[in-house]
Amino acid sequence: MADTVREIERKYEADGGADGAGQLARVLPDLTGVDRIASVAERGAVTLDATYYDTADRRLARDGITLRRRTGGDDAGWHLKLPVAAHVRDEIRAPLSGTVPRALRGLLRSRTRDAELVPLVRIGTRREVRQLLAADGTVLAEIAADRVRAERPAGPGRAAEWAEIEVELTPGGDGALLDAVETRLLGAGLRPATTASKAARALRETAPEGERTAVPKGGRRAVPEGGQKAAAFRGGAGEPVGAGPEEAVPPTAVQVVHRYLARQVRALVELDPAVRRDLPDSVHQMRVATRRLRSALRSYATVLDRSATDPVGQELKWLAAELGVGRDAEVLAARLQEGLAALPKELRPGPVRSRLRTWTRARRKGSRKQLLAVLDGPRYLALLESLDALLADPPLAPAAGRPAARVLPKAVERDFRRLAGHVEAALAAPPGPARDLAMHEARKAAKRTRYAAEAARPELGRPAKELATRMTELQELLGGHQDGVAARAALRELAAQAHAAGENAFAYGVLYAREESRAAALESALPTLWSTIPTPHLRPGPTVTAPPTGR
Repeated sequence: MADTVREIERKYEADGGADGAGQLARVLPDLTGVDRIASVAERGAVTLDATYYDTADRRLARDGITLRRRTGGDDAGWHLKLPVAAHVRDEIRAPLSGTVPRALRGLLRSRTRDAELVPLVRIGTRREVRQLLAADGTVLAEIAADRVRAERPAGPGRAAEWAEIEVELTPGGDGALLDAVETRLLGAGLRPATTASKAARALRETAPEGERTAVPKGGRRAVPEGGQKAAAFRGGAGEPVGAGPEEAVPPTAVQVVHRYLARQVRALVELDPAVRRDLPDSVHQMRVATRRLRSALRSYATVLDRSATDPVGQELKWLAAELGVGRDAEVLAARLQEGLAALPKELRPGPVRSRLRTWTRARRKGSRKQLLAVLDGPRYLALLESLDALLADPPLAPAAGRPAARVLPKAVERDFRRLAGHVEAALAAPPGPARDLAMHEARKAAKRTRYAAEAARPELGRPAKELATRMTELQELLGGHQDGVAARAALRELAAQAHAAGENAFAYGVLYAREESRAAALESALPTLWSTIPTPHLRPGPTVTAPPTGR
C-alpha cells in the first residue's frame, strides 16, 4: 500500500511574476527569533517536474484533490493529496510508474467513477529551501521559494509563470509557529495565495481565452431550471430561497429534504477513501450516512415519490449491510475484550484471550476483504450514480412544493407514533427472544425518528433538535441491549469452539451471565426512560395530539 504523509502548510504569493521569489535571502524576511526559531539553515535548490491528472470535467479539482506524477527531489513518484482541514492534507505516495497506480485509483473511485484520468497541466518548479530550526536543532518547518512555470500538455492553452512561498510544518512544529511565521511574512509584503494548490492556479492561468475556469463547488446541477420541479424549489412568490438578504420566502419541503440528502451523499463520497484506508471510525460514519439517506427517503415519502426512491433505498440497505459486517465485528470484539479484561484471572482459565484474538482476526480479515470488493464493484458505482441522478432530478411527490413548516412535522410525528407502537410492543413482550426482537425493532424506529428530526431541524429549530436528542438517548439504551444480544450469541459460539478443542469454557459462561444481567438492567430502565419522552408537537399553531397508548 502507498505511504501517507500528513501535510500542514500555508502558501503565499510574491509580486513580480516568476522572478518574485528571486533569491531566498532577498524575498524572505529574517525569521530568526520568531516563535521557537533559533536559526535558519539553507538546504539548496531543486528542480521539480510534475504532471497533474484529473477527469476531463475536473472532478478532483472540484473537491480540492490533486493527483500528480512528479520527478525531481527526494520524493519522486505519484502523489495524491486529500483535504483534511484548512491548510491540512494527507499526501498518499506511490512509487514512480507510467500509469496511475491501482491503489490511488481506488481512493478516487467514488469521485471519478468510470471516467478516465487524463493529464491536464504540467508544472515545472525551481525550488529553494530553508529549514527553520529550534535551539536544539529540531527542524520545526521548511520554507520554500518556488519559481513556477505551467503549461497544458495537450490542446489549446497558455503558459503561465508565477512565484510563491510555501511554509510546511514538520513533526517538530505546531500551529502557533505557522501563525507567527505568517505574521512576519505578511509584514514583509507577501500575501496569502489565492488558490489552495499549484494545480488549481495552473488550470486557471493556462486556460485558453474564453474558457470558463471556475471550478464548481458541488457535483451535478442539483436544482432544476424550470417547470414544476423548479417551482418546488422556490417560494410562493417565485423567488429562489436565499436570493435576498433576509430570505423572506419560507422554504418548501423538498428544499429542506433535498439539502439534507445532498449532505449525506457528499459524506458518502468523501468517506469512501477513508474506508479504503481503514481510518478509525470511517466505516461507522459511512454506514451512518447510508442509513440517514435511506431513512430520509422513507420518512419523507410525501415529498419524494417512493415509487422512484424505493429502488434506491433497497440499494442503500444493501450497502449499509455490507458496511455493517466489519463495523459490527469491531463493536462486538471490543465488547468481548472489555468484558474479558474485567474478569479476575481465576475466572478465566484456559487460553481465553488467544481464542478471542483468533476469532476476532478471522472475522476482521474476511469482512475487510469483502468490503473492499464491494467498493470496487459495479453495484456500488451504480448506487452512487443513482444518488446523483436523484439529486439532479428529484421525483417530486404532492407535498414537495408545500411549506416545509407544515409538511415536515407531520412526517416526524408519524415516525414517532410508529416508534411508540414498537416500544409498547417491547414493554409487553415476555423476556427472551420475543422481547429481544421487539427491542431491536424499537431501536430501528428510534433511529428513523431521530434522522427525520435531524433533517427537519433547519426549519423546525429547537423542538426538532430536542426530539433528536431524546431519540439518541433511547437509541443508545436499545442499542446497548442489542449489542448484548449479539455478545451472548458470540459467547455461545466461542464456548462451543473451546469445548470442542478440549479447553475450559468456564470464562465464556461467566461473561454470558454478566451479559444477561446487563440486558435485564436495560430492560428495566426502558419504561422509565420512555415515560420521560413527551409526544412531539412540531406543527405551527395549536395542535392537539393524543398520546400513544400506554403513555
